[in-house]
Amino acid sequence: MMARKLYHRHGVRRVKAILLVLGIMVIALSVYRIGPTPILEALGRLTWWQLLLVCLPYSVIMAVDTLGWRFAFPHEPAPFNRLYGARLAGEALNLVTAFGSMGGEAVKAWLIRRDVTYEESVPSVVIAKTTITIAQALFLLIGVALAWTMLATDSRVIAAMLWLLVVEVAAVAGFVGVQVAGIVSRAGRLLEWFGVLTPGDYAQRLDVALRDYYRRDWRRLSLSTGFHLAGWLLGAVEAFVILLFLGIPATLVTATVIEALGAGVRFATFLVPASLGAFESANAAAFEAMGLGAGAGLAFSFVRRARQLVWIAIGMLVLAAMGWWAKRAGPQATVSSGPSSPTST
Repeated sequence: MMARKLYHRHGVRRVKAILLVLGIMVIALSVYRIGPTPILEALGRLTWWQLLLVCLPYSVIMAVDTLGWRFAFPHEPAPFNRLYGARLAGEALNLVTAFGSMGGEAVKAWLIRRDVTYEESVPSVVIAKTTITIAQALFLLIGVALAWTMLATDSRVIAAMLWLLVVEVAAVAGFVGVQVAGIVSRAGRLLEWFGVLTPGDYAQRLDVALRDYYRRDWRRLSLSTGFHLAGWLLGAVEAFVILLFLGIPATLVTATVIEALGAGVRFATFLVPASLGAFESANAAAFEAMGLGAGAGLAFSFVRRARQLVWIAIGMLVLAAMGWWAKRAGPQATVSSGPSSPTST
């Protein structure tokens, strides 16, 4: 049994490593095909202080998404500051686990184990993963509606967004159906791929907690989804700020369409570490189709990556600090059958 689990972990790691290399190759090919001149021209308009400002909206987005996670708990969760730190660390880890054995979702539950038992934190992570994906589908639907009203939007962009919406709605419906039906314990492998659980976790004990939440806590479910949708909408504002600083002529509506398309691509390519290559290619194609230029699309993507790197660094520092403090203080609300420490083998 242990050999099978190790084989599965190594298999996922190999797949992610291959996809990471392919993503880097796709970016290099895109830069070669488009040429560095239009990319550098767009990036040259961005000053150092503007780059710093670009990093600030994500702190607000993270706060709103943390509220979304807070309402995924059936009862009073951990203090907001610890939820914020755990989410910040977990999302950073999600982006750098091409070679890791534990996803950021499991680490979120581990970091708040002093305040909340695993019986409550693990279901909350699953529910928050569900509500943020539902909100993402709603955001993509908003993007499709806005794209339809824009005369300048190429039909290929709309068609791509519609296909992404179909895929995401189908995936969300299946994921919610599995939870409501109480068969999560039989779909443990699916949750492993999503990074919510690691092999050997007590998936069968989630069934009752998830069913109770979806059947009784409709208000908290709606609030969780609503806050996550607000986070996606704030992401469109962030995209608009980047476009503004890059000197790319675009409205907030255009930025929302671009961000919605990017969100759909990131969902469809969740196995690719940080959607590397897929995100850049999609933006280049979308910007070209919307008359903004493929070079501007890559420049926009690179600025987003720069912001991402800054917050990955912050998240990893938070992970180290919270992990150290949790070990020093000792677990207070841990159950023995919960997920193991991320540092354990």
